[in-house]
Amino acid sequence: MSTNLGIPKRSEGFSDWYNELVQKADLADYSPVRGCMVIKPNGYRIWELMQGALDGMFKDTGHENAYFPLLIPKSFLSKEAEHVEGFAKECAVVTHHRLMANPDGPGVVVDPDAKLEEELVIRPTSETIIWNMYKKWIQSYRDLPVLLNQWCNVMRWELRTRLFLRTAEFLWQEGHTAHATFEDAEREALTILEIYRRFAEEWMAVPVLSGVKSNTEKFAGAHHTYCIEALSQEGKCIQAGTSHHLGDNFARAFDVTYQSPEGKLEYVHATSWGLSTRMVGTLIMVHSDDKGLVAPPRLAPVQVAIVPLGKDEAAREATYSAADRLAEDLKKSGWDGLAVRVKVDKRERESPGFKFNDWELKGACLRIELGPRDLEGGTVVLARRDTGEKATVPLDEVVSAVGERLADMQRALFENAKRFRDENTFRIDTWEDFEKHFEGEGGAGFVLAHWDGTDETELAISERTKATIRCILREPLHPDDAKPGKCVLTGRPSPQRVVFAKAY
Repeated sequence: MSTNLGIPKRSEGFSDWYNELVQKADLADYSPVRGCMVIKPNGYRIWELMQGALDGMFKDTGHENAYFPLLIPKSFLSKEAEHVEGFAKECAVVTHHRLMANPDGPGVVVDPDAKLEEELVIRPTSETIIWNMYKKWIQSYRDLPVLLNQWCNVMRWELRTRLFLRTAEFLWQEGHTAHATFEDAEREALTILEIYRRFAEEWMAVPVLSGVKSNTEKFAGAHHTYCIEALSQEGKCIQAGTSHHLGDNFARAFDVTYQSPEGKLEYVHATSWGLSTRMVGTLIMVHSDDKGLVAPPRLAPVQVAIVPLGKDEAAREATYSAADRLAEDLKKSGWDGLAVRVKVDKRERESPGFKFNDWELKGACLRIELGPRDLEGGTVVLARRDTGEKATVPLDEVVSAVGERLADMQRALFENAKRFRDENTFRIDTWEDFEKHFEGEGGAGFVLAHWDGTDETELAISERTKATIRCILREPLHPDDAKPGKCVLTGRPSPQRVVFAKAY
């Protein structure tokens, strides 16, 4: 069964609901290139707003933007063994540099004489090419730290894809920093982890767990990896952002050293960190409902949709003019330091009911209905997207009412999502209960359970339940979570509970 907009209900198929919502809300569509997506303006606006927020946070902490090539010499990926092993199966490789007319028929073919001397890899991530450049740029302790970020696309050959959440090509930011000491790099990795946490919770209204990845889940080539993890309404986990402390692994691989104040040559220590368009999918999965997109006001493509009503031309002209004036007043007044994002819906071929549903589908936070009777009475009808609450508001109070409701909606979405997460966080101590909890194909929330710390046990748990260790919490949710216990599978000693979940 579906809603009147053709979107399946979440309760009857979360995956189908998500896929249909993304397309019907004009967020993204499938492209003719297998595994890749087209991000439509409504979806790209969310990404632009995410970029703006994060870019400001990065720059406030001393980072600068740069850009590095899309194509990476294959030999670069061979220099850091663990790194290349982690990405080898996902790499797209360029082997030729030219096409030619097909001598046997129409179209073009690869020119066999245009084979590259060395194949080029479309970047799956940029550590290797960046560290090749850092070798050139870093000579002395005076050159450190280097705090660079780039906004770009990457390619990782994915066989099973889902719009925004997992595609072969995706957009992201990747930070790459160089430091004099392990401790400096550690502070940087934690600084970024906190930026990601703040962005998720304060901008996306998505509560997250933050911690360190297990050895089997860490980034290929990292000393250790920090992460933030979110929970969808399906009860599955979404890895929302990662911050990697690389130690001196890449510096050793690319021979990047600096002269210390004492005149000694020391290897540089590094971090890398990234957050991608997967966050758009996270936002959708955490907040949206059977009517369509629900977006937190700070990241909503349209915060206020004004729908002027009128059955005849004279009535429409009057309400259109009033709607335009109101839109300008809202833009000038601003909210959260920016002009309110307003759309006046003057489509004449669509019914009011269609317009109301359409703006709900596309995630407008507030809808203002303005008809001839409203004009006569000096009022508007103000409808809120998340709660459906409607109120009649005097025209001269609309600006303040909009600001109050946007602020309240931002707060309420976070509180609702946090309540859902807390209600779907469980503590389990026996293997029988653990295995039963993760039965079936759906999600099962977060489970805090003891683990003996070995890779073998982690892999065994994953094979038997499809649940993986999402993170080892930096701060326990409850004091008892930090106390020692017995591994849920082996019964061996465990220093603390860790977070398990099924993940996308």
